[in-house]
Amino acid sequence: MDVQIVDGWPKGNEIRLLMTNTDAAQVNAIRRALIADVPKLAIDRVNFDQGTHQDNKGQVLESVNVLPDEVIAHRLAMIPVPTYPDEGITFPDDCPTCKDMAEESKGCMTCQVLYHIRKEGPSEDSEEAFKTVYAEDLTTISDQMFDIREEHKRIPLTILSKGQYLEFYAFATLGRGRDHAKWSPVAAVGFRQHQIATLNKPKKAKVLFDLGLTTSDGKPIDAKLFGKDKKMTDINHLLDLTDALHQVGPGTNRDGDFDDAITMEPVEGAYIFNYETDGSLTPEQAFNGAMKELQGRFDRLASEIDQALA
Repeated sequence: MDVQIVDGWPKGNEIRLLMTNTDAAQVNAIRRALIADVPKLAIDRVNFDQGTHQDNKGQVLESVNVLPDEVIAHRLAMIPVPTYPDEGITFPDDCPTCKDMAEESKGCMTCQVLYHIRKEGPSEDSEEAFKTVYAEDLTTISDQMFDIREEHKRIPLTILSKGQYLEFYAFATLGRGRDHAKWSPVAAVGFRQHQIATLNKPKKAKVLFDLGLTTSDGKPIDAKLFGKDKKMTDINHLLDLTDALHQVGPGTNRDGDFDDAITMEPVEGAYIFNYETDGSLTPEQAFNGAMKELQGRFDRLASEIDQALA
């Protein structure tokens, strides 16, 4: 299998790849590994402070708000936690310090990242009716490299009214998407067979060209996108054209006039692969993690076969 990044990508957390010399089964294995097997950090346990206390002005604050603790814990779990595969964070069950401990006692600097929040609602004399608690209010007690990224800081967690406060410690650990969606680093994962477009009938193709459609980079969809051999090979433009052809397909009342003026020819053994990450990993890190997981799986399988045949 050969893999290359399509020109113009990645864009933020999104990426588009061209995979050649492969088949659908292999590409689908990578898709499944990205979704279910690539490890990432996510908040897995939250210890809430419960009760009441007085602030320095004598105001009594209570640990209640509009959302149950379980809902806040779920929102925390879905916040993308920055993950660095090469920094040595281990799974709690593999941690040399914690693996033999009881489940409730597991957790150290090697296998978890610790966050804290202490937030109060508006003071009694404030004109504000409530305060919103955001992901940016999470303070990283572990290494500052795990601070919530800028793009995720405005994720809302809950709101606090006057006389209310929220305090908790949250623990992020490594996990895999097959165990819970919070540990899945990717979304919108899909692939399709690579195709090349051929302009067969330029005059009839004007049925499509005259609609004024444009590509994702702003170019008009017209005959100029095709080379001298009347072929279109640019992958980004091909995908845009594929979508545009729905405007002249069956059921549009344009298909008769269009008369297959442009046809799409599949490329054997080549696939376009798209996905985006939640921001906890870069697209490249997620892909390399998937390949590493698959390699380890096949190495184990080969070893087991060798042992069985010995």
